[in-house]
Amino acid sequence: MAIPSNKEELIIAIESNYKKLKVEINSIPKDLTNVKTLEGHLKGSVMSVKNLISYLIGWGELVLKWNSKKELNEIADLPETGYKWNELGKLAQKFYLDYEHKDFGKLKLKLDSTVEKILVLIHSKSNDQLYGISWYEKYTLGRMIQFNTSSPYANARLRLRKWKKEQGFK
Repeated sequence: MAIPSNKEELIIAIESNYKKLKVEINSIPKDLTNVKTLEGHLKGSVMSVKNLISYLIGWGELVLKWNSKKELNEIADLPETGYKWNELGKLAQKFYLDYEHKDFGKLKLKLDSTVEKILVLIHSKSNDQLYGISWYEKYTLGRMIQFNTSSPYANARLRLRKWKKEQGFK
C-alpha cells in the first residue's frame, strides 16, 4: 500500500492494516501470548505477543497525547518525556513494562480502543490540518499518525506471520 497522502487514504490504511493485524492476533493461542520468542524492538532482544501489542498501544497513546498537548498549546515532548529519537528501543521496553500485567484479552480491547480514538482524532481534523501544514519539524500530522499506526500495524502483522511459521502453526 502506498504512503497515505490525504485524510481518506490515512483512514483506509489504518483500518485495512489493523483489520489484517487483528486476524493474526486473534489466531494466536492465549497460552503462547507470553512466550518471549519474537524478535524485539531493541537490537538483540526478544519479546512476546503481549509485548508487541503493548508496543502498538504505547505508540497509539503517544499519538493521542501529542495531539492533546498541541491542541492545548502545550509542548509535546516527542517522542516521549525522558526519551530521544535514538532511544526508541528503550521506549519499546517501557511500553512492554507498562502493560506487563494486563490480561491478553484486555490488551486486545485496549488496542481496539486506542485505534478507535485515533480514527476519531483523524475524523475531527480537516485534510489541510492533517496534510497541509507541518506539524512536527518537516512532518505533517497525518504522516506522524501514519508512522505510528498503519505502518507499525503492517510491520507487526509481518512479524506475527513469520513467528507463527517458526512456531509451526498457521
